[in-house]
Amino acid sequence: MILVTGASGNVGGALLQCLRAAGAATTAAYRDPRRTDQVRGAGGQAVTLDLAVPDTLGPALDGVETVFLLGATGPAQTTQELNLVEAARVVGARVVKLSVWRADEGLTPIARLHRPVEQALIESGLPWTVLRPNFYLQNFLRQSSVREAGEFALPLIDAPISFVDAGDIARVAAHVLTTDGHDGRVYDLTGPQALTYDQAAQEFSAVLGRPVRHVGMPDDRARAVMLGRGMPRFQVDALIEVARAYRDGGAETVTPTVADLTGRAPSGFADFVRRNRHVFA
Repeated sequence: MILVTGASGNVGGALLQCLRAAGAATTAAYRDPRRTDQVRGAGGQAVTLDLAVPDTLGPALDGVETVFLLGATGPAQTTQELNLVEAARVVGARVVKLSVWRADEGLTPIARLHRPVEQALIESGLPWTVLRPNFYLQNFLRQSSVREAGEFALPLIDAPISFVDAGDIARVAAHVLTTDGHDGRVYDLTGPQALTYDQAAQEFSAVLGRPVRHVGMPDDRARAVMLGRGMPRFQVDALIEVARAYRDGGAETVTPTVADLTGRAPSGFADFVRRNRHVFA
């Protein structure tokens, strides 16, 4: 049995679809018991699990052989994921952890949330695999201004980024969860090309058939805009630090990992825009 945490998110939801399509025995984990009840009512396998409450973890891991570990980004993420690592250690479950790009270098606050969990897995004696994706293409789905004003505004990064689609991350995770030969491995996941934000704007324009421009916001302006949207201060500050870390380079590497593991090339930027035209058009 495979337990999928983060089941309601972009990667977790897509992963569940991949695993079920492959016929893998899968249980979705939700913090909200109402969501658990909905899934069970529709005939699915689901458990209620709160990474912040260790007492919920043992029952959720009953009969589980493999765990996909994906916690919610926030100040308590490290502690919460470590709770699950310990619970997995008790039952001897294999863990596939979703981490972030260059987590081992601790360049950003988000990387520093993930790295202690990676280290704990390495020292746990459990079979483990770590997935480190680059920036998600799905982050652009929050940019309603593409449709409303023909532009998107993000914290300033001048260098190219090898954006990766959450669906491709899910396909890799499904492959790793259901096949052998991945224990002790770290996989860096990217899309097929690295683009600057200005080049991404050109891709938007070409697919949508109208001009779209990129507005690179200075840190202070970006912080004010994101706080104004209601984003938690921790996440805002973390995203600003991510932008600073990769402003002049460091996220442009393109890896063949998605294609090597899944046998299918990862989605490009234009593919992503076409699939989500209803959001941007």
